[in-house]
Amino acid sequence: MGYWGFCRITAVFALFSMVFAALLQPTPANSASQWGWPMKSARLSLGFDRPPQNWLPGHRGVDLVGRTGDQVYAAGNGVVMFAGSVAGKGVVVIKHGSVRTTYEPVAASVLVGSKIRVGELIGKLAPGQSHCATQTAVSCLHWGLIRGDQYLNPLLLVKKQVRLLPMA
Repeated sequence: MGYWGFCRITAVFALFSMVFAALLQPTPANSASQWGWPMKSARLSLGFDRPPQNWLPGHRGVDLVGRTGDQVYAAGNGVVMFAGSVAGKGVVVIKHGSVRTTYEPVAASVLVGSKIRVGELIGKLAPGQSHCATQTAVSCLHWGLIRGDQYLNPLLLVKKQVRLLPMA
């Protein structure tokens, strides 16, 4: 194989890699090209553990350590689909095209139907029972990502993964 044959194979491989990577990424609403963390100085407390079936035990999001009253921000552009209480916890759900992000426990400062931009304040971290509650002021934001009825890892929105591939 000559130099130009190698270049063509490399170009085809690079194009295939980009298309495959794009298919794995959630599609944001309004052609948003960026995502952000829902809390400043976010620190992971508990990671994502998708159950094999939706009704089985698992952790359908991630928990980010914070303090009661910390500001919570929209992770991406979208529309507020829900802002209210579920089982005594404040919950905000934002639709971003084909995916939804969920935030709890949050005292919402947004209304259903509001258009939201990435990084916009959606509420404050509310007190409540969480995996982080070792002190009275410590709380966790449970941040989720859903496409249809499938739970996804919300860290896919903010963490860039790099994988080195062997040369052909």
